[in-house]
Amino acid sequence: MTLALETTDLKVELQLDGDWIPVCDLSTLFPGRGVAALLPDGRQAALFRDRAGRLYAIDNRDPFTGAAVLSRGLTGTHQGRPFVASPLLKQRFDLESGQCLDDEAVRVATYEVRAS
Repeated sequence: MTLALETTDLKVELQLDGDWIPVCDLSTLFPGRGVAALLPDGRQAALFRDRAGRLYAIDNRDPFTGAAVLSRGLTGTHQGRPFVASPLLKQRFDLESGQCLDDEAVRVATYEVRAS
């Protein structure tokens, strides 16, 4: 028996400078796993989809190390808020606000994201 991958025509889009740009197919996002996307200006975004289907997008660059690794981090929740923990030094970043949960002076950029 062969299993077919789920396919969809839905695209994940980020809002940049007032425009919506497609970054990947929705079917590439699995709950609990991130995907990195290269943006037109050279930055990277880390995209996530939770088990309820909500989408999140934050800067992929870990501000503590400078490495583009947040898409490889572990996801979870803290007080009902979704976060990703950096795979390097384990700081947690709120996926909705970008706020570091372990150092309130640090924040990563967030992006408006949608599937269409």
